[in-house]
Amino acid sequence: MSNTDPGRSAEIPQVLVVDDEKVIREILADFLSMEGFRVATAADGVAALERLDEAPFDMVISDLKMPNMGGLELLENIQANHENVLTVIMTGFGTVETAIEAMKKGAYDYILKPFKVEEVVHIVHRGIEKQRLVSENIRLKEIISLHELSEHLQATLSLGDVIDSLLTTTINNVRCDMAVLSLQDELTEQFVERGQMVHPDAPPGIDAGRLDFDAILRELDEHRVILAQGPSTAGYFVRAPKDLVAFTCIPLVARQRIIGMLAGYSFTAGVRLTEGQRKLLSLLGSRAAAAVENALLYRNLQLTFRQTIQGLARALEAMDKYTAGHSDRVTVYARITAEELGEPPERVELITQAGMLHDIGKLGCHANLNKPGKLTKEEYEIFRSHPSFGKDIVDPISFLRPIIPGVHLHHERWDGQGYPLGLVGDAIPMMARILAVADTYDAMTSNRAYRRALEHAVAVTELNRCAGTQFDPAVVIAFLSAIEKHRADCRMQGVPIPD
Repeated sequence: MSNTDPGRSAEIPQVLVVDDEKVIREILADFLSMEGFRVATAADGVAALERLDEAPFDMVISDLKMPNMGGLELLENIQANHENVLTVIMTGFGTVETAIEAMKKGAYDYILKPFKVEEVVHIVHRGIEKQRLVSENIRLKEIISLHELSEHLQATLSLGDVIDSLLTTTINNVRCDMAVLSLQDELTEQFVERGQMVHPDAPPGIDAGRLDFDAILRELDEHRVILAQGPSTAGYFVRAPKDLVAFTCIPLVARQRIIGMLAGYSFTAGVRLTEGQRKLLSLLGSRAAAAVENALLYRNLQLTFRQTIQGLARALEAMDKYTAGHSDRVTVYARITAEELGEPPERVELITQAGMLHDIGKLGCHANLNKPGKLTKEEYEIFRSHPSFGKDIVDPISFLRPIIPGVHLHHERWDGQGYPLGLVGDAIPMMARILAVADTYDAMTSNRAYRRALEHAVAVTELNRCAGTQFDPAVVIAFLSAIEKHRADCRMQGVPIPD
């Protein structure tokens, strides 16, 4: 994982010259400064590391042999802790093999002493240009990733999809070991972790710990950013993760309110998270905040939708004790049949909703349709009108219109002898064909005022007998397969089922 900061290339390149000979430091500093570089110097590797901790550098030019800490040890430290810094080793002719070995360990280039200043300047220019191209490539990838993320977020209202996309993009582009998204619960107003993802190359067995949301909120409210390294990360956790190297966290803000937090973790020894990565995380968060809020609003709308459907179904069942639970059972049977047929998830959801409201038209039937004994001709005609009543009830409610085919046509027959339209075969919407089988099975296996419930085996025989006349044969096959799996699951869970 790289710590290259894409924002650095727009600044004046900074070079650190490290040599125990003062005259060499001064010569290189003078010439490189005249070339437009910002130059600092250090007398040995220890002093160089102090400089690197104080400010960012694009390149370090270091002598190979120095007291306290030599060039190779300094190189190793830079490789471990400052991956965005190029290192050039200076050496005499007698140690050229060691310099070549340093390049194998990650040095960008080497300079032979005594050197020509123009050669040094050329190497520095070439190295800085390489850094610039790398940074531009990173920025280009980030722009593409942000565009792809934005496109995907605009195309979905699923909260799960939004969370997965945001975490995936964070892991791939911020290049942290772990990403965690937390969202505010709308009822309790407490923040709860809603998703986490681990980089494929992250150290094994890492743990996100338990965030201290109050501490994080205080920081976010004041500074809008968290970037902590080493021991200072512990202040953001109730239970700090083991071996955490660096931590960054940004808020997801919608309509001037923090609705979530996106955090990145580094567990790789020596790999710090940079300000550039924090900025990229902020860009991802700004793209995601609106999508998260829209997904939450859509989820709430769906919840209200389901509650409305359930309320209407309960109002229907309150009219007749014998039909209590009928809509719930038909809903289950319709859903498992749709899934068995391989219907896509959005269609399964609509069929499920239609199952709950398939008999809503009975609210318009001013007659006891579940009385003991046979219905009169007038009562039967009233019963036959309930699909049309149902359509009239549902039609003015725009978000219920997609389920009208199930409500209106679930008494159509495969052979065309059904009602209200007398449709034949494939002209009957699949939603209605599924509901016809689910509705009939539950009617047969439930007690009614005029008869006792039929056994499951009898109902199965009747469905098979009517496949191809009353019912779509493919739907009957799917239903019978699904109902057996459902009954097996119910037995395992101790849920009562028809005998």
